[in-house]
Amino acid sequence: MEDKKTQSTADSVKEAVKEDKKVLTNSKPNEDGKKQGFMKNGKISNFNKDASKSQQKKPVRISTTGYEEKVVGVKRISKTTKGGRSMRFSALVVIGDKKGLVGFGMGKSIEVPIAIKKALKNAKNNMFKIKMNKRNTLYHEVIGRHGAGRVLVKPAPEGTGIIAGGPIKVVLELAGFTDVYSKNLGKNTSLNMVRATIKGLLSQKTPKEIAALRDKKLSEL
Repeated sequence: MEDKKTQSTADSVKEAVKEDKKVLTNSKPNEDGKKQGFMKNGKISNFNKDASKSQQKKPVRISTTGYEEKVVGVKRISKTTKGGRSMRFSALVVIGDKKGLVGFGMGKSIEVPIAIKKALKNAKNNMFKIKMNKRNTLYHEVIGRHGAGRVLVKPAPEGTGIIAGGPIKVVLELAGFTDVYSKNLGKNTSLNMVRATIKGLLSQKTPKEIAALRDKKLSEL
């Protein structure tokens, strides 16, 4: 009995080795030395081609405003009327040229693309010129307020990057800042955060303006 068991185990091991050899022979090395794939229905499946198909480039969106555009958020609005519920969409968009110009706008429509188009049109008519120094950061720390939103923004050392999140980061990036610290101190409503950030950036004062307020020369500061 023991001899039969050992013989059966030996036969199963031999069969497993034969199957492994078949798999290895069916796989052919590529030019880079990597295995190209296994045999399927008599053909070698090329995994590289499948990966390239999945990684096709997405169509680039053409700007309609002439500035860089980013959609902060899209919300669904439902209104209950006598005839029933009516559904609409609200879009919040921020645009900028990364050279100090930034703007925001909102648009509402039954369809999302039309809402975004309206928001972009409003943003183009609602542009602001933001002050920044030669290092592409703020002159001093500011706190912007709008409604229940409070946003702290302050300069950071060179190489820090933009330490922010959500709508605040979108505004700072499109305005052209590179090294900034920020923190949301109030409510996290997207529109209030965008407005508070822009108000805080607009409240900056350059060294020349501070010298003029103190009736001093720039060298005396």
